[in-house]
Amino acid sequence: MPAAGFSAPARTGGVQFEGKITPIVIVSCIMAATGGLMFGYDVGISGGVTSMDDFLKKFFPTVYKRTKAKGGGNDSNYCQYDNQGLQLFTSSLYLAGLTATFFASYTTRKLGRKLTMLMASIFFLIGVVLNAAAQEIVMLIIGRILLGCGVGFANQAVPLFLSEIAPTRIRGGLNILFQLNVTIGILFANLVNYGTSRIHPWGWRVSLGLAGVPALLLLMGSLIVDDTPNSLIERGHLEKGKEVLKKIRGTQNVEAEFEEIVMASEAARQVHHPFRNLLQRRNRPQLVIAVWLQVFQQFTGINAIMFYAPVLFKTLGFGSDASLYSAVITGAVNVVSTLVSIYSVDKVGRRVLLLEAGVQMFISQVIISVLLGVKVKDQSNNLGHGMAILVVVFVCLFVSSFAWSWGPLGWLIPSETFPLETRSAGQSVTVCVNLLFTFVIAQSFLSMLCHLKYAIFAFFSAWVIIMSFFVLFLLPETKGVPIEEMAERVWMQHWFWRRFIDDGHHHHKVVELPQAAA
Repeated sequence: MPAAGFSAPARTGGVQFEGKITPIVIVSCIMAATGGLMFGYDVGISGGVTSMDDFLKKFFPTVYKRTKAKGGGNDSNYCQYDNQGLQLFTSSLYLAGLTATFFASYTTRKLGRKLTMLMASIFFLIGVVLNAAAQEIVMLIIGRILLGCGVGFANQAVPLFLSEIAPTRIRGGLNILFQLNVTIGILFANLVNYGTSRIHPWGWRVSLGLAGVPALLLLMGSLIVDDTPNSLIERGHLEKGKEVLKKIRGTQNVEAEFEEIVMASEAARQVHHPFRNLLQRRNRPQLVIAVWLQVFQQFTGINAIMFYAPVLFKTLGFGSDASLYSAVITGAVNVVSTLVSIYSVDKVGRRVLLLEAGVQMFISQVIISVLLGVKVKDQSNNLGHGMAILVVVFVCLFVSSFAWSWGPLGWLIPSETFPLETRSAGQSVTVCVNLLFTFVIAQSFLSMLCHLKYAIFAFFSAWVIIMSFFVLFLLPETKGVPIEEMAERVWMQHWFWRRFIDDGHHHHKVVELPQAAA
């Protein structure tokens, strides 16, 4: 059952469309899960694999030797894993995903959502085979690049497929369900790494190979389901679109919704240059907010912790088992805290969650930085049992506050603020900026850890201050505002953004609506 408090169903002149939760909608929920699991498993698996001795011995012998050397030389504890090739193993996926998003935007529109998801699963499966069977570093990186193409295609098509298939009343729930499954994928990856780290010498192959499970589920799902009515109508298959609409809504009475989709696709066809449209002055507020939310989301430092949690904990002097165990704990906290977001986002609002999380993330990171600065000297390899537990506690406090704020809201806010004519272009820009900065962090974190040492957490906490001020002054509250009324009720009321909104452009009157009771 969807969480209470999601936005009310869309209305067309007060008409609410008929629609049951049919088996095909349930299948589409499972597909949402597999798209998210696929992405999450990928984010979580690389950190555990790169901390496994067998993997390092085979592909990164210099790093392996460094981790085994007892102090001495210039190889401080923080610099053991500083290796561009090792970082490229993790980050190549995101660079490939970033590039693939542009192609996926085209295939989603021209070939449909279903075919794009099918392509995503095939890219992913080939990448999994190459990774699990890798004999040298090149094979490993090519595998990761193909996984990245799969992620790029899936992240573009799956959320669109969901929002178009879902009955309006559970659309919000499905939106955050995708994010929830990303966190479950990360936890699952950490658990797998914890188990496979005991299998020598090929445990890492099992870890990388199991990524094929969510990809196979997505492959089967995309073969079973029909394309969305919106996609079929957009590509000119009107009759087929109407048939599918009847099937997914479980009713013959779909005329009103069908007409609305036809009108929307006609309107979309009139927009020849959605990206140029996006740059117009009146769309500046949404664009600026969408871009900066993605940049800030990465500079909280969350992905540094998620990618490299086992490596990070091992660097801090935890044993190999303890480091993977700690990564499992942070993964579990991530899942539970995302559930908090589902229940609270429409009750307390977006701004409250983001501002509260800013305070919690800042305090956690400053304390981690101080603890490490006091306790972990360059050549010391031991944090001490009590201190190690304290660090894990504050890492968990940091992860939890991110998971109920910047995690889901970084995606939710852009998706609800762009007007219809720039929504798909806006989604593309959002995904691209996110993957670009994910790549930047993945490619640079281990080097930053080496050079900044414990101050890396102070570096991220400084960004948390900047983003909290951004939210305080520039992010308006969008809780409970219908998407089509955003301009009048949000942007025109905002002290700064109202100067960008051209009054003449919006023809519908501003209607004063009574506040709904909580």
